[in-house]
Amino acid sequence: MATDATTTEFQNPTDFRTDFHSEKISSATSYDGLHFWQYMISGSIAGLVEHMAMFPVDTVKTHMQAIGSCPIKSVSVTHVLNSLLKSGGPSSLYRGIAAMALGAGPAHAVHFSVYEVCKKHLSRDNSNSSIAHAVSGVCATVASDAVFTPMDMVKQRLQLGSDSVYKGVWDCVKRVVREEGFGAFYASYRTTVLMNAPFTAVYFATYEAAKKGLMEISPESANDEKWVLHATAGAAAGALAAAVTTPLDVVKTQLQCQGVCGCDRFKSGSIGDVIKTIVKKDGYRGLIRGWIPRMLFHAPAAAISWSTYEASKSFFQELNDNSNSDNVT
Repeated sequence: MATDATTTEFQNPTDFRTDFHSEKISSATSYDGLHFWQYMISGSIAGLVEHMAMFPVDTVKTHMQAIGSCPIKSVSVTHVLNSLLKSGGPSSLYRGIAAMALGAGPAHAVHFSVYEVCKKHLSRDNSNSSIAHAVSGVCATVASDAVFTPMDMVKQRLQLGSDSVYKGVWDCVKRVVREEGFGAFYASYRTTVLMNAPFTAVYFATYEAAKKGLMEISPESANDEKWVLHATAGAAAGALAAAVTTPLDVVKTQLQCQGVCGCDRFKSGSIGDVIKTIVKKDGYRGLIRGWIPRMLFHAPAAAISWSTYEASKSFFQELNDNSNSDNVT
C-alpha cells in the first residue's frame, strides 16, 4: 500500500519481532518498505509522465522567457501559442521532447531517491518536520540538476529553433561542443541550483504540509491511499513554488538559449549581469515573463508527478509484500 515518510517505517507487526537481526531487516527492505532502486524507478516514471504530459506548456513558457526569440515577440500566452501553431503546426509544441525524455528520467530517478533517503535520516526524530522536508528537497535538486541541466539546455534550444537551427538532439550536442565548448551545457547550472533550491524547499515543505492538512480536515475520505490527496497537495506545492522562483527561471532560460534565434550572449554566467540585461531591455516585468505558463505547468505537473510516484511506490510495496509472504511460506 502507498505510504509516505510520515508513516511508520515498518507496516507489519512481525517486523518488530526480536528474533530478527537488524542486519537482516536493513538488507531486506529500505525506507518506507522499498529498496533504493525502486525509488529510482518510481521517480523516473513520475518524471517522464509529468514532462511528457505538460511539454507543450513548457514550450510556450520557454518562448515567452527567451527575449528576442524568433519568430515570437509578444509575451502573451495566447499570442505565443497562436504564433507557434501558425509557424510550425502542433508539432512545434513538441520540439525538444526527445532531449527532455533523455534527461528527465535519470534526473527524476536521482531526485526522488535522494529525497527519500535524506528525509529518512533528517526526519528521524520528527517525521512531520517541514525543515527536514525542505532540506531533503534541496539536497535532491542539487543532485538531480547535475544530471538534467545539459539535456535541459538542449531541450530549450530545440524548443526555440526550427529545423534550420538544429536538426535534432545529437546535432545540437555536437554543435554546442564544437562552437561553445562542453562548459556551455552547464552555463546555467549555478542559476538552476539557486532557483531550484528555494523551489524544492517551498515545493516539498508545501506538499507535505498540504497533505497533512488535507488528511486532518477529512481523514475519512482524504487518506494516504487516495491519489487525489497526492495530486491536490502536489498541485498546490507546484503552483506556489513556481510563482516564487519565476525570475530565476527567466535567467536560466536566457543563459541556456543565448545566441539562439536572436537571444543575447553573455560574457559571463553572472546572474547579476543577466538580470541587468533583462531589466534594461524589458524592465522589471521581464523578470516575471512566463509566470502564467510556468504555474500552469508546475501545478498539474506536480499533481501528475506525485500521484504517479505514489502509484509506482504502491506497486513496488505490494510486490515486496507478496515476495516476503512467499519467502515466509
